[in-house]
Amino acid sequence: MQLSSSQRLASLSSGDVSAVIQMAWEDRTSFETIFERVGLTEPEVIRLMRAELNPSAFRLWRMRVRGRTTKHRALRSPEMKFDDHAIADHRRANC
Repeated sequence: MQLSSSQRLASLSSGDVSAVIQMAWEDRTSFETIFERVGLTEPEVIRLMRAELNPSAFRLWRMRVRGRTTKHRALRSPEMKFDDHAIADHRRANC
């Protein structure tokens, strides 16, 4: 049985929530990487950010990521030689 979106969000530890917020703020960590790390889809990350950030910080974050090509692997330019897995691993190790 698969967990619902609400159940996935509720099952995150405070450390996981902190890591997701940190990765979501990073320009070069894609939503796909966040999904691979913690199993949250882009809409779930948005829901988590809305719940955890104050309203002005959430609006600032949404303006920042809306339309940003680096947050989606498929939209990145091919010459972008950046491995967001390495950054996500580094950040997660330091949480």
